[in-house]
Amino acid sequence: MATSFSGMTRRRVATLTSVFAASLLLAACAGTPADSNTGAESSSDFCERNKAAGTITYISGYGYSASAGQLDVFLAEELGYFDELCLDVEINASGANGQQLVASGQAQFTALGSASDVMLAAANSKNLTAVATYGTTPPFSIFGNEKLDSLKDLEGGSLGYFINLTPIASAMLDEAGVDTSKVEMVKMTNYDPTVVVRDQVNAIVGYASNQPEALKAAGEPFVQFFPSEYDVKGTYNVMEVNSRFLAENREVAADFMRATLKALDFCLTDDEKCIDMIAELAEENGQGAAFPREQLARTWAVESEWVRTSEGGHPGVQTVEMWEPEYELVKKYGNVKSLPAIEEMMDADLVADLYDGDALVWPSK
Repeated sequence: MATSFSGMTRRRVATLTSVFAASLLLAACAGTPADSNTGAESSSDFCERNKAAGTITYISGYGYSASAGQLDVFLAEELGYFDELCLDVEINASGANGQQLVASGQAQFTALGSASDVMLAAANSKNLTAVATYGTTPPFSIFGNEKLDSLKDLEGGSLGYFINLTPIASAMLDEAGVDTSKVEMVKMTNYDPTVVVRDQVNAIVGYASNQPEALKAAGEPFVQFFPSEYDVKGTYNVMEVNSRFLAENREVAADFMRATLKALDFCLTDDEKCIDMIAELAEENGQGAAFPREQLARTWAVESEWVRTSEGGHPGVQTVEMWEPEYELVKKYGNVKSLPAIEEMMDADLVADLYDGDALVWPSK
């Protein structure tokens, strides 16, 4: 596939598997399904297959953010895990529209912020399949001026949002008894969280690991409301793949996820080294100012816990049950005419089949 994107990262580094072998005891297992168990194949078998698939393009819609489904892709490239599986991976970190490019077949993988993002896109596109969900904690929060005692206090005030008011946020407002007709909704044009401190807007629907953490680090006074306080459930970060590519190259897609999940384990095991590496990559590729190390460390400190505490169990494993609460929220608040069944939007087996007990299956040489 001939593809040209700005912001491509293709820097190869020497494989560091021997250095970090202590972080994962990975073994080949002949008992898992043959369509996903690279460990049951010889290296020549999976190499020939994976090379034949050609270039796999991953779109990072959020640049070098320290988020699951993103930093692990960068690290899988840097640690040489893609190379070990004979995968030719290109990374577009320019903040392009990942869903659009993947749905059209111009790219193969991208990560989204939650299952509701997948569902809203699925209402208009049938060429996207979710293959991994990284947590069962909704990543959003509503943070605002310290004058707010409750979300009800937003009545007569203003609430900022980015792109759209998420179903999670709508559910929070509803559960809090907020009359949204009395709240001025403001579409934000920048990500400066201090606008709530300066009372330019009373509150913002934001990503809990990012803007509020920046306010904390700066010692700014503010209040924050979380979905869990209103018994609103959701998901954190989802990896999507082009559905046609998945159907034609299932084992290749499985190996892409295998490499990223191994890198994710590295980041969960050695946070400091992981953040050092992603910060260095951001700097080398002209995004150091947007993703300084201290910000990346704050983000990963929060989001890594969302991965560790996921009800899905092993990182990336997803089930229909995990998505059901958010599915109902999208039907109620997502303003979509029709919504495909959850089973039509996800593949629950691809990642689950990569594990043998507690171990991620890795190929024997």
